[in-house]
This record gives sequence, C-alpha cells and structure tokens, in this order.
Amino acid sequence: MSIRRIAVLASGRGSNLQAIVDAIAAGRLQAEIVGVFSDRPDATALERVATDRRWGHAPKEFSNRAAYEQALGDALAASTPDWIVCAGYMRILGADFVQRFNGRLVNIHPSLLPLHKGLHTHARALEAGDSEHGASVHLVVPELDAGAVLAQARVPVLAGDDAQTLAERVLAVEHPLLIATLELLCAGRLAEREGQPTFDGHPLFSPLALDSAGNLNR
Repeated sequence: MSIRRIAVLASGRGSNLQAIVDAIAAGRLQAEIVGVFSDRPDATALERVATDRRWGHAPKEFSNRAAYEQALGDALAASTPDWIVCAGYMRILGADFVQRFNGRLVNIHPSLLPLHKGLHTHARALEAGDSEHGASVHLVVPELDAGAVLAQARVPVLAGDDAQTLAERVLAVEHPLLIATLELLCAGRLAEREGQPTFDGHPLFSPLALDSAGNLNR
C-alpha cells in the first residue's frame, strides 16, 4: 500500500496531530505528515513537525478572509496532500476553500453529530440531559459541522459529570477514533464519492462505530 500524504489544520496544542504522528511512528498508519497549517503562528501544534513543514499565519496578516484562505489553500496545495485533517482548527472554512479540496477534507468534532454542532459541546450535552456523548469524524462542507459523518465513538454521560470530566472522557476516545478512521481512509476502504461516503465500495448510510478494541465496524 502506498504511503498517503496527510496535511493537518490545527489551532491549538495539537493532541490529535500527535496521535497521528505516533500512529505513523508505530507503523499503524501508512502515511506521512506533509504539513501542519495554523491560523495561530504560536500554536504548539506547529512544533510537532519539522520547520519546513510548518505554515502559521494569522488571518489579520491578510487584507480579508478570502486572501487568507487563498494563501492557506495555495500552501496546502503545494504540499500535495491526499487527505486534509482539521484537528482542532478553530475557524470555519469558506465555501471556495472547501470546494477547492472537496472530498479530501475531514474534521474531528467532540459530539455525536448532528447533535451539538459548533462550540461548548460538553456543556450543551449536559444541559440537554443526554445519556451519551462522544466524538465524530465527518467530511467538511461549507455549512458548520454538517458534512456526512464517517465514524463515531460513544461514551456514557455519568451522574455527577461536569463539562471538564465529560471532555476528558471524550478525549480518551477521540484519538483512537481519528486514527482508526484515517487507517481506513489511507487504505482506500473508506472514501467519498460525490458527497456520499463509501465503505469497501458500498454506500455508507450510517457512521461506523468504534468498539472497545479501537476498531471501526458497521
């Protein structure tokens, strides 16, 4: 199997990025990180790759959002990625940018989509009285957190949980979920065809589910 090229968009510390780096080093993921791209030049995530694979620029350096996304897109395109992973990237991507990389953009989001799109998902799950919470990997479309969901991991909401304890429980499954999904994407088993996810060549109508062994199943 050929080595897949992964680019990562990140705004913060890069814990999901580190999970990808570790999976590659362990031989679990047949891929290489071809670049890390951030809207925050001081993001810790950038320090997890060599200097020649870092791109960090604040949007305020550019005349407008379109100019920023053009520059980001040009830098991304130059790295010739097979997959682009939004891993804690805290900006909404514009329609032109998403269309430019259509079918190659995935995002990991800390909720069981379509529940709790956007921010503060853990507090909102508690406020809603949800019995389960979790994380989702989905295709990126111009609408916020609205792309087809590829895979999910579920955790129970326990009595006495607050947003912090629930966030920690979700984070514990977030990394295995992302790596298991990327394994299938890099192997070509999980793909996208005209906005429709496919798994082993067949349409995927509901998200794959992460089991306790870290594998994804229908």
